[in-house]
Amino acid sequence: MILGRVVNAATDVVNDVVSKTKKPDKTIRGTVFLVKKNVLDFTAIHTTVADSVYELLGQGVTLQLVSAEYADHANGNGGKVSKQGALEHWNLTFTPPLAGGDSLYKASFEWDQELGTPGAIIVRNNHAAEFFLKTTITLDDVPGAGRIHFLCNSWVYPDSQYKKPRVFFSNKTYLPHETPAPLRKYRKEELEALRGDGNGELKFGDRSSELARPIFGGSSEHPYPRRGRTSRPPSSSDPNTESRNFLSVNPFNIYVPRDEQFGHLKTSDFVAYNLKGFVNQILPLFEAFVDLTPNEFESFKEVDNLYYNGIPLPTDVLNQVTSQIIPLPMMGEVFRTDGQQLLKFSVPQVIEADKTRPPTAWRTDEEFAREMIAGTNPMVIRLLKEFPPPSKLDPEVYGRQDSCITKEHIEYNLEGLSVRKALKSNRLFILDHHDTVMPYLRRINGTTGAKTYTCRTILFLGGDGALKPVAIELSLPSTEGGSSGVISKVYTPVEHGVEDSIWQFAKAFVAVNDSGHHQLISHWLNTHAVLEPFIIATNRQLSVVHPIYKLLHPHYRDTMTINAMAREALINAGGVIEKTFYPSKYSIEMSSYAYKSWNFLDQALLTDLKKRGIAVDDGNSPHGLRFLIPDYPYAVDGLNIWFAIKDWVRSYCQFYYKTDAMVQEDPELQAWWKELREVGHGDLKDEPWWPKMHTREELIESCTIIIWIASALHAVVNFGQYAYGGYSPNRPTLSRRYMPAKGTPEYVELERNPEKAFFRTMATQLQSLTALSVVEILSKHASDEVCIWDNVTLSGPQMEYPWQLLKLLIRDLVKLKEKY
Repeated sequence: MILGRVVNAATDVVNDVVSKTKKPDKTIRGTVFLVKKNVLDFTAIHTTVADSVYELLGQGVTLQLVSAEYADHANGNGGKVSKQGALEHWNLTFTPPLAGGDSLYKASFEWDQELGTPGAIIVRNNHAAEFFLKTTITLDDVPGAGRIHFLCNSWVYPDSQYKKPRVFFSNKTYLPHETPAPLRKYRKEELEALRGDGNGELKFGDRSSELARPIFGGSSEHPYPRRGRTSRPPSSSDPNTESRNFLSVNPFNIYVPRDEQFGHLKTSDFVAYNLKGFVNQILPLFEAFVDLTPNEFESFKEVDNLYYNGIPLPTDVLNQVTSQIIPLPMMGEVFRTDGQQLLKFSVPQVIEADKTRPPTAWRTDEEFAREMIAGTNPMVIRLLKEFPPPSKLDPEVYGRQDSCITKEHIEYNLEGLSVRKALKSNRLFILDHHDTVMPYLRRINGTTGAKTYTCRTILFLGGDGALKPVAIELSLPSTEGGSSGVISKVYTPVEHGVEDSIWQFAKAFVAVNDSGHHQLISHWLNTHAVLEPFIIATNRQLSVVHPIYKLLHPHYRDTMTINAMAREALINAGGVIEKTFYPSKYSIEMSSYAYKSWNFLDQALLTDLKKRGIAVDDGNSPHGLRFLIPDYPYAVDGLNIWFAIKDWVRSYCQFYYKTDAMVQEDPELQAWWKELREVGHGDLKDEPWWPKMHTREELIESCTIIIWIASALHAVVNFGQYAYGGYSPNRPTLSRRYMPAKGTPEYVELERNPEKAFFRTMATQLQSLTALSVVEILSKHASDEVCIWDNVTLSGPQMEYPWQLLKLLIRDLVKLKEKY
C-alpha cells in the first residue's frame, strides 16, 4: 500500500513539473486549524507514526482552491481549480497526546487572475487516519477579496474512503439559484454524497426474546419519528426487526455520522460517556452495595445522608471502585476520595435551602403545585374548562373514564367560591395524566413490578396568586376487564394524622405519573426523538451554504449522538429507564401512543399556552397575552425567549426570501420539507396541520419552532432534572404497592411508621440510587456547551446583515439572562 502511494506521489511530481508553464501572479498564504485523531483518542497514538511516514513519502494533506468566478468546461463547468497546496511541516507541528490542543498549519497557494475569487476549497487527506478540521480555513490577502474564511467543523477521513474529495465553501450564504455558477456543481455533488445510497452494514448483534419490543415507526398502531440509519442487519429471530447491539467499552459501537459525534473533544468530557460508564461500571457497584445492605431506605434521614453525610461503602464495594479505571468526572463527585469510604451525592436544589433535617419544605402543597409551573415538567398543567373532568378515551374500548371528583370534594377549599364560579373566573386548573396512562395501566400493574394508578389533580388559584392542590383522583382499571370502566378514589388535603400521610402518598403517586411523562414524553419524545428527522433532512437536503442550513444547524449540535446513546444505554429494552420508571417495558410504547397526538404547530410556545388555556389574548399585556396564572415562570420567561428567537428568525428569513414565491421556488427548501414530513415524520404525513411551506410566514414559524425545541424547550426539561428529581422522595419514578387501605397490614404499617411505609411503597434503594444518578448525569452541561446567547452559536467571521441581526438577538437574550 505504501509502495503504491510512493509511485502515485512520483507521478504527481512529474505532472506538476510539466504543468508549470508560467509563474503565478501571486502566492496566497493560508492558515488551517485541526485536531489530530490521537489528541481525542489515546488508543490512536499509533496513527501519528503512520501519518509521519506518509508525510515523508510525500503523501500529506493537500488543498486546492475552487474559483467562484470562472468555470472550467473540462471540469463539468465547475469552478477552475488551483494547483495543489499542502499543509506545511506536519511532522514538526507536535501536539502531545490528550493535550486537548489544536494544531496550526500554514499552506501556500499559487493564484493568478484566471482563478479569480476562490469560493470553495478541496481538501484531500492522504494520511492513514482522520483528523478534525476545526472552524475555518483562512486565506489572507486574496486579490480583490482580502481575507476569506472557509467553514469546516468536520472530520476528514483518508481520501481513499471518499468517492469524491471533501469540499468546503467560503463563508457565504446562497439560495440555490443565487449560487455562483462555478460552484453549483460542487454544491450538488456535496448533497448527493451526504445523502448516500442507503447501502452498507455497520454493526452486528442479536436480540433475545425477553427483550423483544414492538417495531416503532412505519405503522398506525405504533407510529414514531424516524431515526438515523444504523445499517445493522436483521436479527436472526425476527427478520422484521433490527439486530441489537450490546454495551461495550467503545461508546460508538452504534453508527452515528462522524460529524454528529462527540469526537471534537475528549470523550471524558461528555454527558453520554458518563452515562455509558455509569451503566457499564457504576450500576453493578450499586447492585453489589445493595446486596450487602438492606434493600430499602427506612427513613427520610437515611436519604438525607446521601447528600450531607454520605453512606459508608462496604470494603468489598470500595475495592471494586478503586480497582477500576473510571475516567468520569461525575464519579469524582459521587465517590469520595478522602479515605472515608462514602457514597455521597451533591445536594439537589429542592432541599438545598431547607435548613431542617431531614428537609420538609418539599412536602408542602405549595411546593407540590409550584413544580407544575416551574419544575421539570411545566408544560402539562392546563385550565380546567369542564367539571367533572372528562376523558377522551373511547368508551367502547375503555368504558366510562370520566372523573368522579364532585363539587363536595373541593368547594370547601375554594375560598368561598362555588365550582361554577371558580370555573367561570378561570381559577381551576388540572394536571391530568389519566388518558395517557390508562391504556397501559392494566398491563403495567399485571406484568411488571410496578403498582400504580392514573392520576388527575385539581388545583385552585388562590387570591394570593398561588396554586394549591384541592383534590387528587387515583384510578385503576375495573377488575371486570374489557370496557367496564375504572375504579377511582378521590383524596383531599389533610394536615394531621394518618390521613395526612395518605395525602402525601397521593401526591407521591401523582409524582410517579409525572416523572414518567416527563422523561418519556416531554423530554425524550418531544425534544429528542421528534427533532432527529429535522436534523437528518437538514443535512441531506440543504447545502451547507443554504441560509436555512446555517440558521438551524448550530442548534442540532450532538443531538444524534445523544439519541443514539440513549437508545443503547437508557431507553433500550431492559435498560435503565425500564428498570427505574413505572411504565417499565411499555415505556417507548407509551411514547409512541403519545406521538399519535403530536402536532408540530402545537410545539410553538404561544400556541401551546393558548391551547392549554394558560394565556388569553389581551392587547394591553406584553406580547398581547395575559397569563391566567400570573406567576408562571415557564410561560412568562419562556415567552420572552420565544419572541426574541422569532424576531431574529423573521428578520433573517425575510432578508433572504423577499417574497412567498422565493420560498415556493427554492428546490432545496422544498425537498427538505418534503423529506421531513413524508419520511422523517412519515407516520403523521397526512395530518392537516402540517405547514405547506408555501409562504415566508410558514417558514418563519417552522424555523422558530425547530430552534425552540432544540434550545429553550430542551433546556427546560433537561437541565433541571437533578434540581428536583435528585431528591427521590420528591420525584419518585415508580411505586411498588398500592395506596394502603384500611384493614390491611400496609395500613397498620402506615399508622405506626409512615416513613417506612412510604419507602416500602415507592422505588427500592437500588432503583432510587440509579434514578438519581442518571438524572444527575443528564442534568450536567458539557464542558464545551455553547449557550444560545453566546455569539459563537450562529456566528461566522463574515460581517453582513444577518450577523448584525444575530447581535440583536444576543443582546436581547443577554438582557433576559441578566434579569434572572
